[in-house]
Amino acid sequence: MSVLTLRLAGPLQSWGASARFARRTTESAPTKSGVIGMLAAAAGIERGDDARLGPLGALRFGVRIDQPGTRVRDFQTAHHGVTGKSMPLSERFYLADAVFVAALEGDHPLLAELHAALRAPVYAPFLGRRSCPPSLPVELHLHDHGGLQDVLREEPWQASPWYRKQYRGQDDIELTVLREADEHEQNAADTLRDQPLSFAAEHRRHTLRTQVTCSVRIPNPSARHLPRHDPFDALDEESA
Repeated sequence: MSVLTLRLAGPLQSWGASARFARRTTESAPTKSGVIGMLAAAAGIERGDDARLGPLGALRFGVRIDQPGTRVRDFQTAHHGVTGKSMPLSERFYLADAVFVAALEGDHPLLAELHAALRAPVYAPFLGRRSCPPSLPVELHLHDHGGLQDVLREEPWQASPWYRKQYRGQDDIELTVLREADEHEQNAADTLRDQPLSFAAEHRRHTLRTQVTCSVRIPNPSARHLPRHDPFDALDEESA
């Protein structure tokens, strides 16, 4: 088994698991359906090609929250393309300045194909919505050894320099990981309707998948310990 890691970073991201009428929300981290959809687009898999989508959906998924970002709200207006009639005002939510590391575990040939597709995508990748392009290359590494949890522990911290600066006094950093459960974790896992079965416009279908929340500690590349300064040290030297 191999693991493909992705860096999901951009000014705005939106990973909606549900939408009601004119309100489009976002989850606090990338969804499996959103990431699989991005990979399928990069590989040139058409929306109605459920046979080619199946192996991608079978990949085991996990995501590490390197920089949680801030939730923001936007209002959008639109007009009907034929009649010109004004459509209802829509409310849409995004994550601003967020950075995630997504990981997919599966057979090496399939992941190698997806890794190559991200470097020369048929359709350009976006972070949940077409209006959210990535600010950095999406592909990170294709790991030939180690499981999902191990790779998410080993992948370097991808947070922005301005964000890492807040933690420069720490040698390592604890990051939250959301991943699909192992066999022995099934009873303790949450369930989400986030397992893609079809992206066909006329019958999009998702089923349930598992998710467990854990954490990993990784080295902080920005760690810097300033020398301690105590003004009373000079007084102690004079009294001696």
